[in-house]
Amino acid sequence: MRISNKISLLLILLFTCGVINQVSAQEKADVITAKNSIYAELGGNGFLYSINYSRIFNQKGAYKFSGSAGFSYVKQVTTTHWTPLIPIEASVLWGKTSHHLELGTGTSLFTAQSISLDNETNTLQENVSFNSLIFFRLGYRYQKPEGGFFFRIGYTPGFNLNLDVSPPPVFFPLWGGISLGKSF
Repeated sequence: MRISNKISLLLILLFTCGVINQVSAQEKADVITAKNSIYAELGGNGFLYSINYSRIFNQKGAYKFSGSAGFSYVKQVTTTHWTPLIPIEASVLWGKTSHHLELGTGTSLFTAQSISLDNETNTLQENVSFNSLIFFRLGYRYQKPEGGFFFRIGYTPGFNLNLDVSPPPVFFPLWGGISLGKSF
C-alpha cells in the first residue's frame, strides 16, 4: 500500500472516530485551566530534539488553539559548526477531556554554514544562509485540564525550503515526534 493511501486511510479513521465520539457523547468539554506546557520533544519540528513552551490561547467547547516555540542546538551534517534551531508551531486541538486530536503546522528557523574554495584567490570562504523547515502535524495529545503530565506523539512530514536558492527543497515524508513534559 502506498504512503499516500495509508495517510488517507488514517485521516478517514480519525475523522470517523471523531464523528462517532461527537454523536455518542453529550457531555460538555472540560475547560482547560492549565494552559501552559513545558516539554522536550524528540524529532518533530525540532528535527532531532527541542525544548519547548506551549500555551493554549483560546478554547471553545471541544476545540482549542495552541501556539508553541522552542529551542534546539544542532550540529550541521556537512560541517563541524553548531547552529541554533527555533521551532515555532500553531495547532488546533479537538477533545473534550484529557485526550486530543492535534492538527498543526510549524516552521523551524536556522542558519546553515558551508565552506567553499574561491578558485581565483585559492582561499576558503565561509558562506552563511538562512533556512527554514516547514512541518505539518497530525497527532495525539494528552493534557489534563487541571495540569500535570503532558504527552504527545505525532506524524510530522515536512520539507526544507532552502531559501538560499540551491539545492531545491527536500521533502521528508516519514518523520514524527514524541513529547514529554508538564502542563501548568
